[in-house]
Amino acid sequence: MADMMWAGRFSKQVDEGVNAFNSSISFDGRMYEQDIRGSIAHATMLGDCGIISKKDSDLIVGELCKISNDISDGVLELDPNAEDIHMFIEAELTKRLGDVGKRLHTSRSRNDQVAVDLRLYLRDEIADIYSLVKELAVTLVNMAKEHTETVMPGYTHLQRAQPITFAHHLMAYVWMLLRDMERLQDAGRRMNYCPLGSGALAGTTYKTNRKQTSDLLGFTAPMPNSLDGVSDRDYCIELCCALSLLMTHLSRFSEEIILWCSWEFKFVELDDAFATGSSIMPQKKNPDITELIRGKTGRVNGDLMTLLTMMKGLPLAYNKDMQEDKEAIFDAVDNVKLCVKTFTPMLATMRVLKDNMRNAAARGFINATDCADYLVKKGMPFRDAYKITGTLVAHCIDEGLTLETLPISDYKTMTDLFDEDVYEAISLDTCVRERKSEGGPSPEAVKEQIALAEKALGF
Repeated sequence: MADMMWAGRFSKQVDEGVNAFNSSISFDGRMYEQDIRGSIAHATMLGDCGIISKKDSDLIVGELCKISNDISDGVLELDPNAEDIHMFIEAELTKRLGDVGKRLHTSRSRNDQVAVDLRLYLRDEIADIYSLVKELAVTLVNMAKEHTETVMPGYTHLQRAQPITFAHHLMAYVWMLLRDMERLQDAGRRMNYCPLGSGALAGTTYKTNRKQTSDLLGFTAPMPNSLDGVSDRDYCIELCCALSLLMTHLSRFSEEIILWCSWEFKFVELDDAFATGSSIMPQKKNPDITELIRGKTGRVNGDLMTLLTMMKGLPLAYNKDMQEDKEAIFDAVDNVKLCVKTFTPMLATMRVLKDNMRNAAARGFINATDCADYLVKKGMPFRDAYKITGTLVAHCIDEGLTLETLPISDYKTMTDLFDEDVYEAISLDTCVRERKSEGGPSPEAVKEQIALAEKALGF
């Protein structure tokens, strides 16, 4: 086994089991591009500041570019026996350049190196996730445009409550996703400070230029405190919290789609390409994608708990516990991307069964509030109107009627304020059309929401 980069202090080789336990290259190897970008910036700064010669700096930068290309092209494979991606790349550089390669780590620790790698990596991932969520939001907006007149029941407590439109329902998720996008941006903005130059914890005695490396890597500025630079992972936690909320929104929507696909609802039908069957029941068409998303939400929430628990008792500065950050945040990132990538085309190809939605809205007395409002508009106090309407609903249930089929004579037994125009007031189309209040389900109000969402999405 080759000596570790840090082996000078030790009189014997690390136990093979301990080395495997300590190694992180199996999961941090994915950060090779970011590690090389950070090293290129560091080597450039060392040369410009005269800490190493400009010639050596240029040689290091050039060879790091070649190593990056070799890994990308599959010419150079990551060594599974390496301790981590940082040591692997430095060892490869030293193998190629000899003593020149050994100069790269001047005025740098793995503590600030891994911190900058992880920020760079997650910054890239935030941009990818943001784009995926935006695509999903755009898909929902376009679906909403097609369903501003599609009446369906709105629910509270999973009981039919009031009539809305499918567009109104879809737009509720659009606003959730827009907030998710804002949270991703916020996490990225707070993450975008450079820890490189913090050293192990106390900076360095070399006259480095931290602003230069920060600028070269596209950060807002260097982190002001070297202890903080290497010892916190709040940016991982904040991002994972944003991802957990995003998954919660996807999970809630998934739960509704699962219900809507059932024969008990039958509001939508998934495209065959986005459903599965049963090994024994030939009639089955299962919404497995949405069930998996619902399940993976628990997994991402677990990643968040891992990060919070990992950090809660750590004294300053770096502790090896923090190696556990990467598997948790990488898992959260990977699963969110997988879920959103699958969810978007599933929705785009989903068939909306408008007649079934409307038929469901026609049952369940979801126009009862409108019946009460009818009386209020004729001068009756709302609580009195509420009681009268409730009594009428109970009467309809006993007689097997609906408010639409209840004779006007029965209405008038409660109050002479009722007249024939009550039937128009409580029709589903009227109930939806007249809910023009800002944010409401009327076609007019929903089109205003769509316009606001399109503006927020940069249409």
